[in-house]
Parts: sequence; structure tokens; C-alpha cells
Amino acid sequence: MTDTDAPIETPCIRTCRVDWDSRLCIGCLRSMEEIGMWGSMTPAERRRIMAELPARRGRISPEAEAGLPRRKRG
Repeated sequence: MTDTDAPIETPCIRTCRVDWDSRLCIGCLRSMEEIGMWGSMTPAERRRIMAELPARRGRISPEAEAGLPRRKRG
């Protein structure tokens, strides 16, 4: 199997909710830009981002992680 035949690696766990404060997906921890560009990234770019994901967990707000509504600013 070649790189072009192999399925695209993805951290997606099908829990697609956005923490609007950090702009990260609560499920996979990718940014909206990363999610949008994922299919056109090289395998090396995807692996680099996947290596960074565990460190992003702390950027998700506790409210978003718990599924609570977004706090109003003001």
C-alpha cells in the first residue's frame, strides 16, 4: 500500500463540538483551520499536529468540556 492508497490518519473521535474560547474541537483538539485543511496536508504535517494535540487539552474550558453553554462575555 502506498501513501496515496493509505487511509488518512486522523485524531477525529466523532465528538465534534467547538470550544469557542480556544477555537479547538473538544473531541480531537484540532483548530477549525486544521480540520478544514486536514485532507490536503501531507502525512508529515498531520503527524506533527497529532504530536501537539495532547498538550492542547488544557486550553479547553471546563464548561465546554462538560458540554455547558458558552458563557456570555460582557
